Amino acid sequence: MTDTPSRDDAWALLTEFTDSPSLLKHALAVEAAMRAYARRFGEDEASWGIIGLVHDFDYQQNPTEDTHLHVGTRILRERGWPEGWIRVIASHADYMGVPRDTLGARVLFAVDELAGFLTACALVRPDRSIAEVRAASVKKKLKDKAFARSVNRDDVRRGAEELGVELSEHIELVRDAMATIADQLELPPGG
Repeated sequence: MTDTPSRDDAWALLTEFTDSPSLLKHALAVEAAMRAYARRFGEDEASWGIIGLVHDFDYQQNPTEDTHLHVGTRILRERGWPEGWIRVIASHADYMGVPRDTLGARVLFAVDELAGFLTACALVRPDRSIAEVRAASVKKKLKDKAFARSVNRDDVRRGAEELGVELSEHIELVRDAMATIADQLELPPGG
């Protein structure tokens, strides 16, 4: 690939390796959150969105620390994706040992676990509305280790800290971004 990958390229890559509806929705949620933060910080919304969309493209086929991202980053390099984007993607997992030394890397780390947690919070609401999920409720659920137990709470908190954004504000920004694509996430828009 000699040109910068497009969103269509990213979607094709994601769906080549992923057919799990929940993983596809997670990718869309992270894309929306990355785009929202790009707007907030005056960064390139298209590239940040693409990075968010493909950040876990290899996860379904490579779900372990020994394979996830090790395989994915190799595939991205073989296909000529920009090295800076690959570093951002690799940095979202601590075990890769890639420092989060760019704003985009810190944002991807910050939104990844939170997007999944917010989805879980919406799904237990009677109306299942992502827009109606409140930051105070999310913070309370973060303390409940039995709720959405696969989500790393330390990563959610550390992500906001690394961004220098208060946790409630971070939750609201990601929630609002996800609400803009509620139909794609198969959640009622609410509001």
